[in-house]
Amino acid sequence: MTTPPSTQPSTQPSVQPSVQPSVQPSTPPASVAASPEVLAALAAVRAGRTRALPALLEPLDRFGRRELLAALKELRGALRADGWARWEERDRINPALLVAGAACQSGAAAAAAWIGGRDMRRWRSLPHDVLVEALAGRDPKWLGDLAHRLAARPSTAQEDYPLISELARRAGRPVPTTDGCVEGWAAAVRGSRASLLGALRRDPHLGVFVPRLFETPEPVTPLAWECEPDDPQQWPTALATLAAEGLLDRAALLDGCTARLLRGGTTPVLKPYRAVLQALRPTEAEERERTADWIAIAADAPSPVAGHAQQVVARIAAAGHVAADRLAEMSAAVLFRPERGLVRAQLVLLGKVLARDRAAAPELLPVLGEAFGHADTDIQERALKLAAAHLGADDHALRAELADRARLLSPVHRARAVAVFGADAAPEEDTGPYEELLPPPPLPTPLAPAPRTALETAELVAAVVNSRTETVEEFERALDGLVRHAYADRAALVEALRPALADRYWLDPERRHLYTGDLPGLEHVAAAVLGARPGGRPGQALVSWRSDCHHSDAAAARHARVAEAARRIGTRPLPFLLATPTLSTGTLDPHVLVARLAGYARLGETPAPADFAQALLRVRRDVSALPEAAALGTPEGARLAHWLGEGGRPAAVTRRTAPAEYHRYGGAPDRHALDTGERATVAAQFPEEFRALGRARTARGRCWDGGDPETLIALLPEDRETLAAWSLPGVTSCALDDERGGTNVLPGLAAAGGPAGPALHLAVATGLGARHAEDRLRAVDGLLTLAGRAELDTVRLGADLAELLDLGTVKPSRLADALRTAAATGAHATTWAVLAGLLPALLTGSAEPRGTGELLETAAACAERSGAASPCPAGLAEAAARPGRSRLVTQAARLHEALHRNQQAAPDTALDVGQ
Repeated sequence: MTTPPSTQPSTQPSVQPSVQPSVQPSTPPASVAASPEVLAALAAVRAGRTRALPALLEPLDRFGRRELLAALKELRGALRADGWARWEERDRINPALLVAGAACQSGAAAAAAWIGGRDMRRWRSLPHDVLVEALAGRDPKWLGDLAHRLAARPSTAQEDYPLISELARRAGRPVPTTDGCVEGWAAAVRGSRASLLGALRRDPHLGVFVPRLFETPEPVTPLAWECEPDDPQQWPTALATLAAEGLLDRAALLDGCTARLLRGGTTPVLKPYRAVLQALRPTEAEERERTADWIAIAADAPSPVAGHAQQVVARIAAAGHVAADRLAEMSAAVLFRPERGLVRAQLVLLGKVLARDRAAAPELLPVLGEAFGHADTDIQERALKLAAAHLGADDHALRAELADRARLLSPVHRARAVAVFGADAAPEEDTGPYEELLPPPPLPTPLAPAPRTALETAELVAAVVNSRTETVEEFERALDGLVRHAYADRAALVEALRPALADRYWLDPERRHLYTGDLPGLEHVAAAVLGARPGGRPGQALVSWRSDCHHSDAAAARHARVAEAARRIGTRPLPFLLATPTLSTGTLDPHVLVARLAGYARLGETPAPADFAQALLRVRRDVSALPEAAALGTPEGARLAHWLGEGGRPAAVTRRTAPAEYHRYGGAPDRHALDTGERATVAAQFPEEFRALGRARTARGRCWDGGDPETLIALLPEDRETLAAWSLPGVTSCALDDERGGTNVLPGLAAAGGPAGPALHLAVATGLGARHAEDRLRAVDGLLTLAGRAELDTVRLGADLAELLDLGTVKPSRLADALRTAAATGAHATTWAVLAGLLPALLTGSAEPRGTGELLETAAACAERSGAASPCPAGLAEAAARPGRSRLVTQAARLHEALHRNQQAAPDTALDVGQ
């Protein structure tokens, strides 16, 4: 083993040149020749005198620069090794080190790599002017090569643009136009003291870089931040002005904008290019030249961009410059889109063209079939009226074609469709009973056994330690493998484990002083197996600070088990772990735990407290295993029997309404909170690190400690109610506070064990109203999993949603989107059952929340598809009878008619909307 270098200054030559000494400003490395010029340059670097370097480097010949470079590399290595120990000295030295090292490199590739080194550029801008001066004597071809190599480095090209452009100018070569250089150019232009328009007028690279603004994967930052089309101080107006002055090619700008819009992207990504287009104010002729582009943009772009393109096509069509076949092509794509506004506008456009040109009907009317299958029945009705208005008496083939597509219409429009298209428009009646098509719920998989050999264990441990994410199965198998093989043959495990973890800092003699004896996860046990000793001062324990958040309590309990296993390796190794789960969710089969306890008794071993505590928290409470546990005749067997009976009963959960503690916009609504009661056995009999999990907990605001949901669930896999109560603040933040990720836990909770009670249903209900679609989707996954496992109480969920809507936690429009997604999987009856308990609260209230029409639309679709013959919800008939054609009234009438029709078809059948 190599002896660590001394941290004290030394004036003696090093006998181990491979070891990098600590940085000492007063002592040059021993490998440096005693050349006065080299020593002077090195002293300037150590003192951080960057501006003095060009003059000091100029007299050095090739050999002197080589000697200096060797010393600079050694100095750079020492700075890296010291880390944060001497950060002030490092920050003083780094700019000079960068300049001197770049000037001493013989090759352009090596110089680019040196300049691009991030370890020398922390929080400091590159000394461009000094660097250019230090490189001034190089061959122009070499300078041009360096410029292009620097431009090809994505991580630093933007920052280095001033250097790159100056090197290219001195080399007489064109400035590179990589994506990073485009960012750097735009930032340099915007950062000048002159106005943006003035800086662009004077910039010599204007014609080179402006076309590249439309070719980068993301909009360059200055353009994205300053893209108001009517502001004379921002980019769109500046570019349009330069085009009007002839300094930029107007046609190229228009083509660049439309090409970038055609490439697609999110609305924020496309906003700058749309703004440039608006600032240019294309003429009618310019718009007509790009008709094909507008049609393609309307078909595929995000809604705001597509709407703009649609308006352009409408103007061109009004002038008679869009052929019927091209308009039909566009309409087929737009009518297929889900955005109601775009589809309505396209139907209006088709109506105007058909009214003006009857000869276009054979081309345009067939595309109306795309709107017949739209989710919005109002759009279906508009398309049906348009077809009825423009079908001629002799259009038999066209009528037959539309009749076939008319079968997609909602039942509420079928009578009108038959009147317009004939009997062929009526779909075949399905006389069989409705069958719910629920997605199959995820099934927990059995956990694979521990690795059989020490080598397999070492490979698994290394994979888990080096992975950014770990599954419960990987962690538990690796931990159990370490414990088992340390007990069976520790020497063989050490032999396999040491090379697998050779890159860990706590095994490196050079960095062992950073190891204080406490490591996260598997590394803690692996270090104990390898006999690693702390090399530095003991630091804080991994879980020394404890918040009132459940994540910190969970982390403390998890680490207590790991630390216990590590301690026992050095004293009395455990033969195996009791708490290793039998299922991927973290659940432990009680019969397996009984067998493991019997194995401990045969070996004369006493279970480790933390390991046994975790085993009890994971075991499935199956009373059939209670006699076996009691028959063991050991204290642990008696504790297990008590736990499988009354001792392991989950804590009670209490719901209350609490005022919001914080909201960024103020005036936050009240929200539901779930308090958990005491779990007496855990709070009184478990090891200290586990007792917090059993204490009564008052729900607070969202925690910020984070944590992996899978790991949290594996801690209490048979107590979903407690986990749901702890997780509710995070889920509520996704609905009220614009947070993300709080619903990550819901799919796992729905698939875990234990009762699916009020806390879990409230958490799922709250998640259905999350602001972001990905969070709502996880709540839908949880809902469908519960339904697939026959654990969903639709009455309870509907009542919870009604309360959440009344509180303002859940918005109707978001809930409608979530339930529409659930229904789209085939769960029409389940979705209707949830809505049946929710709608009376909306329809009989004094207010009409925005989005109620969407919920009624989803309810009507589910009732039609499932054949629900339930009684009409309170307030539905009154809503359907209101005057007007609002969405709420239209969809209320549709739902009322569907329920009435279903009751007539099955008068003695009523859909059970309960569990």
